Amino acid sequence: MANASTTESLEKYLDPQVIARISRLDLRTRLIVEGFITGLHRSPYQGLSVEFAQHREYVPGDDIKHIDWKVFSRSDRYYIKQYEEETNLRCTFVVDASESMKYRGAIANFSKYDYAASVAAALALLLTKQQDAVGLSIFDEDLRVTLAPSSSPSQIKSITHHLEQASGTLTAKTDLKKICAKLAENLGKRGMVCLLSDLFVDEEGLLKGLQQLVHRGHDVMVIHIMDDDELRFPFEGNTRFRGLEASGELIGEPRALRDGYLESVNRFLTDIKRRCVSNRISYKLASTRDLLGAVLAEFLNARIEAGRKGASKHR
Repeated sequence: MANASTTESLEKYLDPQVIARISRLDLRTRLIVEGFITGLHRSPYQGLSVEFAQHREYVPGDDIKHIDWKVFSRSDRYYIKQYEEETNLRCTFVVDASESMKYRGAIANFSKYDYAASVAAALALLLTKQQDAVGLSIFDEDLRVTLAPSSSPSQIKSITHHLEQASGTLTAKTDLKKICAKLAENLGKRGMVCLLSDLFVDEEGLLKGLQQLVHRGHDVMVIHIMDDDELRFPFEGNTRFRGLEASGELIGEPRALRDGYLESVNRFLTDIKRRCVSNRISYKLASTRDLLGAVLAEFLNARIEAGRKGASKHR
């Protein structure tokens, strides 16, 4: 039964079409990290010399000045000369399992939680194929699951299993300031932290929590998951609105509420993105109506482009 459950979890959160779309991309940290095996990422531990170490196949975002043109002339393929130690990345996916994440609109293919879980699983699989280590934290009012980073092939099975188990217990509120503080204490070496949440929390607490992670040297990413209903407010006729993570209900005419609601939501989204960017935090808004493969490809390409621009500034 355990094997069948694990297989079902893999199939639920890892769509082969999505994996195929992002398989030729990679996810690199923008910062120097600390690791323990050879990988794609710059290490803070450099030798006293710059002697040639090895070749690595070129990927978009690499500095072209390191291309070995002699190898290209023989193989018609681009390879990069590596002169400094490179290391693997530790990435922890932090997934919101609070009550508001179970919302699923009429035209969405996923609840917000299942969309977030699918993003985390796909990016985790991509990273393990890069020989990077991935971990998982699932939270509501507290950290409910903490899975230490590992690059073992079995790690993906563990991640999808825990994500599936948590999908049945979305009943609590959350406090991201407290969660980020715990993560800052628990995460040892510098690496990447990817938060997947609808961010229906105290905004000041959220930013203070994320700042703690940035100040600890982590490369922080926020993938903001919203349902299409929340972004467009498509309701018609008298509608009963019931609060998630808050008590109370409201029966109203959506046309009378739509303009004020959309103004508030757009202000919220603009402010969150602005404050993330100003704190060196990558930000991506995703609607549960959006095709997952397209969202991930856009996000990864944006990271590659940001890395390319950062590299050009330091030449």
